[in-house]
Amino acid sequence: MSYEDQLLFKLEQTRSEFGEFFDKEVEIFASKQKHFRARAEFRIYHSDGKISYAMNGRVKGEIVPIDECLIVDRAIYDLMPKLLSRLQDLKVEQRLFGIEFLSSSRGEVAVTLLYHKKVDEQMRSILSRLADELSISIIARSRGERVVFGRDHIVEELMVDGKKYYYKQIEASFTQPNRGVNEQMISWSLKDLKFCDADLLELYCGAGNFTIPFASRFANILATEISKSSIAAAKANLLLNGVHNTQFARLSSEELRSALLRERAFKRLEGVDLAKFNLMTLFVDPPRSGLDPKTLEFASGFSQVIYISCNPATLKRDLEVLCKTHSVVSMAIFDQFAHTNHLEMGVKLLRKAQI
Repeated sequence: MSYEDQLLFKLEQTRSEFGEFFDKEVEIFASKQKHFRARAEFRIYHSDGKISYAMNGRVKGEIVPIDECLIVDRAIYDLMPKLLSRLQDLKVEQRLFGIEFLSSSRGEVAVTLLYHKKVDEQMRSILSRLADELSISIIARSRGERVVFGRDHIVEELMVDGKKYYYKQIEASFTQPNRGVNEQMISWSLKDLKFCDADLLELYCGAGNFTIPFASRFANILATEISKSSIAAAKANLLLNGVHNTQFARLSSEELRSALLRERAFKRLEGVDLAKFNLMTLFVDPPRSGLDPKTLEFASGFSQVIYISCNPATLKRDLEVLCKTHSVVSMAIFDQFAHTNHLEMGVKLLRKAQI
């Protein structure tokens, strides 16, 4: 299919699947067709003393060697053959089974090398020189071991509605893969918001991808995430962007719900005064499994819910519950993964009594 036909197919599919919840215009945000992915993971295939990048095949256990990957960011694309060649020349490719790339809009690249053996002193010396030679950061991982040459993160720069935002993104942590679509997704999330004189609760906040721009729209924000490294990056991102009205807590969605309902107290909330928040808006960007039943029940008490989903199937399931108390007032699809059947979606809901 042409890319235009792909978008039309996804749009029609969404209208068909979600027509019972929303019968107005569904917005669609397109991707670049090449060099759009700023995060990528590859297998390493060993054959006849040579190594190549590889992907998993359609059949379980199948490995498909590849010569190039046109969807990765240009900085990653240019680096891939050079890196592979140098790893082999320097004889540090033995027992290497995977390579992960993370890039920024400014061309900064962090590379994670995954080994089935210990990274000894000789390898460390070689990899340190290679990082300098290629002007990249290298993180070498093996079981129970992580060695960093350079930095273990990049600093990403996003432009949203004419304003720049800066993000510390740590290797092996979750980041939105498609930079351009991510900017569009944040911009859409910021549009036509209600109850901005009150406060926002964000669940699954990661390193603050949405949190930081939301801070300019709401009075205060309370944001939670279970990953320790993501919370550390999120707090660093507050400083990078000069944000002062946001507090992060390392809690799961269920733990935060229990804390707000005064069912349990958590040491990790020390210094956070929950009573001061007037939480009228809930923002969620959950994993593919969607929201658990207790979080869905909790969500029904908010005047406004903004839901970003990477799995239309679980979004539809959750809307069947949410739409008992809320109505969908806006819906969008974001083509994060061009040329695949995957789709990111966004819905905004208002409590029926508020409409």
